[in-house]
Amino acid sequence: MSGKEKTNGSLAMAPRVITIPAASQENTRKLRVAAYARVSSNSEDQKHSFAAQNAYFSKLITDNPDWELADIYADQGITGTSIDKRDDFLRMMEDCRKGRIDRILVKSSSRFARNTKESLEAVRELAALGVSVYFEEQNIDTAQVSGEVLIAMFAALAQRESEAISERMRWSYRVRMQSGKFIPSSTAYGYRLNENETEIIPEEAEIIRKIFADYLAGKGIQSIADDLNRLNIPLRSTSKTQHWRCSTIEYILSNERYIGDSLWQKTYQTQTLPRKPKKNKGEKIQYFLEQTHPAIIDRETFQKAQRLRASRVISKNSSADPIRQKLVCGVCGSPYRIISNQGMDSYECQAKNRGTAKCETPRLSKTQIHKAFLSLYYRIKHYGVGILTQLISDLHAARTGSLLWSENIVEINKQISDIASQERLLTQLKQQGSVDPDIFISRGNLLAERRRELKLQKERILRSEENHTIQQTQDMLDVLESGPDWLDAFDDQLFSDLVEKIVVINNEKLCFRLLNGLEVTEKIERTQR
Repeated sequence: MSGKEKTNGSLAMAPRVITIPAASQENTRKLRVAAYARVSSNSEDQKHSFAAQNAYFSKLITDNPDWELADIYADQGITGTSIDKRDDFLRMMEDCRKGRIDRILVKSSSRFARNTKESLEAVRELAALGVSVYFEEQNIDTAQVSGEVLIAMFAALAQRESEAISERMRWSYRVRMQSGKFIPSSTAYGYRLNENETEIIPEEAEIIRKIFADYLAGKGIQSIADDLNRLNIPLRSTSKTQHWRCSTIEYILSNERYIGDSLWQKTYQTQTLPRKPKKNKGEKIQYFLEQTHPAIIDRETFQKAQRLRASRVISKNSSADPIRQKLVCGVCGSPYRIISNQGMDSYECQAKNRGTAKCETPRLSKTQIHKAFLSLYYRIKHYGVGILTQLISDLHAARTGSLLWSENIVEINKQISDIASQERLLTQLKQQGSVDPDIFISRGNLLAERRRELKLQKERILRSEENHTIQQTQDMLDVLESGPDWLDAFDDQLFSDLVEKIVVINNEKLCFRLLNGLEVTEKIERTQR
């Protein structure tokens, strides 16, 4: 056989290659598009704007054949200066993390956030997740290379606008305080605002009177708080914590509001965003006015309570010492006792000089324990908040995971899904001209409101099932948030609000067990000889 014939034979045996064309756009998965809307007040005009944004985005997304409506996320009557206050924004971010959204539409950068830092953090996280954001008013698309630069610019402008508005509001508050015409936006427990008039809530006023009466009868603030919790007396629904604490009772006993007077600007907001409340320790002017509203407690009772509070601070005896009550020997498990010598108090294990097997744990001075607590407070204030926040998140996730398949939650999810189907059908009918525009808006508003009610109901169910550790951890975060950046001296109240027990491990270490069960070890500073 010739070479030419062999070559032909070889070609005849070559494998057949089949080319598969790329899938057409119609066969690829549709882009899952969501929208985020927000208005910052509950006025009628803003409510109309809120409904209009929802209806507009629903139509815009469903009209595009290449898009699939993922969800409409909407926060009503909520400020944009901090992302943490926006439930639907947080829900949208969580859905993005779960891979449920490809693109987000927003009317304006100021609707997304008025805080540059949080705005950029959210945009960057979304970009890392492969989710783009389109700001319609500014024509900014974060999928483009220049998108982040532009969003930084617009967010900075929005932040300056927010800061200017806040400064004008603060100036307005100061003028009204000076003139005695200031009306606070919220009231103390026992009161409510009704058309700018402060009214007494009878059932809450009875609790206030009971607290003062019990305190003057000799009960301690911890005992009063325990009694109220045991009786399931509710706090106001807007309170972060839902059980009574020593700090709550202490605040009520010292609050001049209950005799009808007002001291304004006890706290103030920081200038930087996100703004945080700070206790006014002389940094800002305060304004005091008598008889601004009805009194719950008469002046004589209030003054007696103040004298008793002052005397208890001065004459704390050893049995009420908060350290001794929580100090435990890590070797034998015995409690510690107070040893007084030449006016100096120290703590010693009760079994140290008892019997033949004497405990070897050290005697500790009050100064040593105070310094260890100051170090503990600084560490958890500056480095522990993130850990506690993550712990709450993890506990929530574990708790929520077990609850999501409960009958109540499954039924609520089904109703929310049904509402989404009705909204899509309503939008289709509107596109076909089968429904009157006024009916479309009215029905759309009803569906949006019902969906919001269901979301809140679902959130209440999940919150009601939170375990004790979550609540205790949240209480600790509240204490740390309102506490100073560092302590110059030992603070009995902060110690009681944070520490459950101190275990003396050996001559060098103390183990602080916090109220939520976490344990932190601190070194014992050696005494100077």
